[in-house]
Parts: sequence; C-alpha cells; structure tokens
Amino acid sequence: MSQPPIRIAIAGALGRMGRQMADAVRADPRLVLVARFHRPGIVGEGLVSRDEALAMADVVIDFTTPAASADLARFCAERGEPALVIGSTGFDAAELATIAKASKTIAIVRSGSFSLGLNMLVGLVEKAARALDRDDWDIEIVEAHHRDKIDAPSGTALMLGQAAASGRGIELDTVARRVRDGLTGARPAGEIGFAVLRGGGIVGEHGVSFCAEGETVTLSHAAGDRIMFARGAIAAALWVAGRVPGEYDMHDVLALNA
Repeated sequence: MSQPPIRIAIAGALGRMGRQMADAVRADPRLVLVARFHRPGIVGEGLVSRDEALAMADVVIDFTTPAASADLARFCAERGEPALVIGSTGFDAAELATIAKASKTIAIVRSGSFSLGLNMLVGLVEKAARALDRDDWDIEIVEAHHRDKIDAPSGTALMLGQAAASGRGIELDTVARRVRDGLTGARPAGEIGFAVLRGGGIVGEHGVSFCAEGETVTLSHAAGDRIMFARGAIAAALWVAGRVPGEYDMHDVLALNA
C-alpha cells in the first residue's frame, strides 16, 4: 500500500526561494503543499498564519533569515511538531544554540547548502585538507553570490571552511581570516582565508584553493539554477518526515556519514 504524501508548509513564502520551493513541492507527487506563510501581518496570495501552517504540516521548509529560523525552531519545539528543513545561513552562536535545543524535541535538517554537488565538494575538501600538510599548503576560499544576499561569507563558504579545518583537526575560528585590508603582514601558516564577491544575479559559486610553492589545486562548484537547492530541500523533507528528534545535515540525508 502506497504511503500518503508528506504534508509540506513553506516559510518565507513570498521570498525568492519560498516561491521556488512551493513550485517544486507542487510538482512532486510524494508531497502535498498544505500551507504557505510569511512574516506576521503579511496576508494575501493564499497565505495563512504560522500557527495554522504548523498545525497542518508534517514538515516545514524554511529559507528565511537566521533570526526567523531560530524562532520558528523554538516555536515548533514548544508544539512538539512538525519537523523542520532549514536553509537559512549566517546564524550567530545564540541562534545556533536555540536550534540545537529545539532539535532535542523535533527533527531538524539544517544545511548551508542543499546541493548534492556542493555537499560532495565539502567531503572532497576535508579529505584534501587532511592529506596536504598545513605548513606547505595554504587554503583560500572564494565565493560569489547575487547582489541581494545579506550574509557574508556565505553559509556554504563557512561549511567549506569547517570541512578544511576538520580535515586538519583544528577549530575554524582559530585560523579563519575573513578580512584582509591594508598592511596585513605575511600570511600565517595554517590560516584559512575567505574572499567574497557580490553582484548581479549570481546564483552561487564556490572555490577552495590549496596553494603550495609551484602548484595550486582548486576544487570548485557553480550553481546554475536555484532549482538544485529546491531538489535538495525536497530530499531532506522526505528523509526527515517521521525521523526521531535530532539536528541533521545533508550528509545524513545523503548517507555520506555512513
């Protein structure tokens, strides 16, 4: 006997990703779009309140802002449902702590990117960082996004930085250099640098370069269309529905941690 479709609610429904997610959910027979909601007080276009949406859904897909996502996670945990797929980026420590606390009560998939290719890149970066000696190989991360992106470096760039740091067995915060300006001095060994570009309608480009004397290795990924993020979020929603409480990521969804 076939399973009934998973009931999906979309947060941030009037945003660019919210609209694309709604179209992707409607096109997938395994899912049914039961509700769309935006910020409090925003009505029209078939929107409902947050309370109404959560009461109808098995999973909420949320590409909004860090503060809104953390608040939604807290609210869902207080209710005991539904599960969450969070694609917002740029969280501070307090917001991450709120989500971690909520995950003790509900299942949450949170990722800086829902792209399959990008998540494969994260794994390759960690392996390369583990294999290449930190005293000989410098790591630089470059990312580019559209002019409307509000956080920098991107959540995906930070994922790549975390992967590189993990490969070297260190904490990213102890070696990250997010800004260079003026007389910065020689580059310290082991530093992981970030560079950010913003302009036009760039969907998302990320590159990680391992630079040594006489050679450079660059691992990169370019997003051609946001539909890839929607596909990944749908895969996460299918995976997390009915899952036991916990905070998961796309490596769990794709069984890359196995």
